[in-house]
Amino acid sequence: MYEGERVSVGVDNGVATLCFDAGAGAVNKFDAQTLAELEAAIDVLRAAEGLSGIVVSSALDDFFVGADINEFGAKFRLASAELRAWIVDANAVFNALEDIDVPTVAAVRGVALGGGLELALACDYRVAADNAQLGFPETGLGILPGFGGSVRAPRLMGADNAIEWIADGRSRGAATAHDAGMVDAVVANESLAEAAKDMLARALDGDFDWRARRAKKTGALRLNAVDGALSFEAAKGQVFGKTQGNYPAPIKAIEAMAAGAELARDEALEIEHDGFVALAQSPVADALVQLFINDQFIKRKVKAGSGQAAAVDRLAVIGAGIMGGGIGYQAASKQLPTLIKDVDESALDSAVSEAARLFAKAVERGKIGQADVPAGLARLRPTLSYSEFAGVDLAIEAVTEHPKVKTNVLAEVEAELTDGTVLASNTSSISIDALAESLENPEKFIGMHFFNPVHRMPLVEVIRGHATSDATVATVTTLARRLGKTPIVVSDCPGFLVNRVLFPYFFGFMALIDDGADFVSVDRVMEEFGWPMGPAYLSDVVGLDTSQHVESILAAGYPDRMQRERQTSMDALVGAERLGQKSGGGYYDYTTDKKGRPQKTPSAAAYELIADSRESEARTFDAAEIIDRLMIPMVIEAARVLEAGVADSPHEIDTALLMGLGFPAFRGGGALKYADQRGLGDICAAADRYSHLGPLYEPTAQMRELAARGDGFFAAATR
Repeated sequence: MYEGERVSVGVDNGVATLCFDAGAGAVNKFDAQTLAELEAAIDVLRAAEGLSGIVVSSALDDFFVGADINEFGAKFRLASAELRAWIVDANAVFNALEDIDVPTVAAVRGVALGGGLELALACDYRVAADNAQLGFPETGLGILPGFGGSVRAPRLMGADNAIEWIADGRSRGAATAHDAGMVDAVVANESLAEAAKDMLARALDGDFDWRARRAKKTGALRLNAVDGALSFEAAKGQVFGKTQGNYPAPIKAIEAMAAGAELARDEALEIEHDGFVALAQSPVADALVQLFINDQFIKRKVKAGSGQAAAVDRLAVIGAGIMGGGIGYQAASKQLPTLIKDVDESALDSAVSEAARLFAKAVERGKIGQADVPAGLARLRPTLSYSEFAGVDLAIEAVTEHPKVKTNVLAEVEAELTDGTVLASNTSSISIDALAESLENPEKFIGMHFFNPVHRMPLVEVIRGHATSDATVATVTTLARRLGKTPIVVSDCPGFLVNRVLFPYFFGFMALIDDGADFVSVDRVMEEFGWPMGPAYLSDVVGLDTSQHVESILAAGYPDRMQRERQTSMDALVGAERLGQKSGGGYYDYTTDKKGRPQKTPSAAAYELIADSRESEARTFDAAEIIDRLMIPMVIEAARVLEAGVADSPHEIDTALLMGLGFPAFRGGGALKYADQRGLGDICAAADRYSHLGPLYEPTAQMRELAARGDGFFAAATR
């Protein structure tokens, strides 16, 4: 009946199959072409004679991944009236499918997210394969479902379920979706087509009242007014408690559902349209969409290089400390057989015990079954010798962060490896080129900086030395993805990427304290800004002596701007052996609660040491100055990293800051997007106000050029 490039319609005995097929290697997603073809197909179906029912299906492994975010995001920059007209037109296509005067069934396999799930909701019934994953990820992009999701979901599955699904943005499995009323049946994937046709046949035979189902979806939400108001308000309170108002989309979605509850479909959709437009043009949506684009950019880059990657079927980790043990557990949890070697048997025992604890936690959270634990632990094989290293495909050194120790261990390990085996160092600060000097095969050597705790932190900095080969980079980035991590490739330089950009922020903080600021007030301002912890608390968590070590490396590497002229509060605290959480006190004093979690209180001893170490009297700073004095040096250093080619793109720099430091996602998720949103002209003007504080506040010439023409880092990078 209809044949487009991505949408087709075939008919058999009056039953039409509306099938989506973006082609081999692609995924079904809503872009302008797909929407246009869907509209054309529906026009054909509406005009067809003798049509008895429709099955909506996918020829691919996934039903529909949602909207094309690149094309979708571009729409957000339209004028409000244009954006609203576009979303109204798109919804008219979904409404036309829902209004066809025959029963409709969606056959959902694999992923059905966002617009894909909304397409399924426009059908009368949904049959899901047991591998299906369904959800509304829109609030995670700073918007609400725009193709009728906030209208149809509560009418189908009840207000409480719809609020939960839409507000949290998570995907659910088929069984959970069935229990919630999102799908009508769950079957084995191989039986999906037959089951969908069977459900359609039963609707045609009168076993299911498809007209009543449709009336329920297109009418008002049957909800007691008082109970409904309480439900919606309670949900808004819970969301605000989690987001502190920094992420408006979940609350706006709840408000749209509440406002449209007593209205029929078309009137309720008007409210959804208004909410969608308001959110889509907000800075939070701009920031969160950029994060998604960054993630897709990095995935494509890793995939593009994967053809050069060597297979890694057996891993070795040298060093069974916190980092080595964490890497070993992560590999074993991802089904990768891993040797973990140490000279200390008690360290190996501790690493295996910690792995067992983490596997047990995974069972508690429902990530794995209890039966999976023995196999997981069996994949982590402790050893005191190199006797089994000949069959290893990649080895990661994770011994103490000391150049001489690492140099000796790396040479020792290299001698035990088969020629061609990749050797990596888990270092946070030591030059990869310097470590490579004593190796026979520097082209097979690379940095692989995991973050602590390894099982939680998603970032791996992949540090490329001058001699490191493209194949080695491809092997390590592909391995990092297999381990569930996001690899960011950077060139070897002091501090690499994350620490290099972080420490100017710390320097701004220490200078502020030296000028009389209260560290508790600074922490509060920066946490309200969106950081997971303020700079004083973060310093304590990192360890003040560790920070001093990294600072010395940066000072030697960038003496023009990172060499300090005088002692700071950090020096005073370290001199008094207040090293942070690990010593029981730094800027804060620490105790543990009943669950063993650290609890902090501002330290009188720290206040006294700080007062003695600084020349200025204590005074109050407003929030704007605190933010500028910490954030501007970070932005400028991130710009230097980009200009120097340490990382290839702003996408990678900001992703590293998001995943490695917890940069506030709603603020752009990274220093460069934050600067773009704020405006480089404003950043440069603020930097000039603080030029007396030193070179860390001097914008680069390129920053000033971009500011002069009203440009930004991301816009310049995509031209």
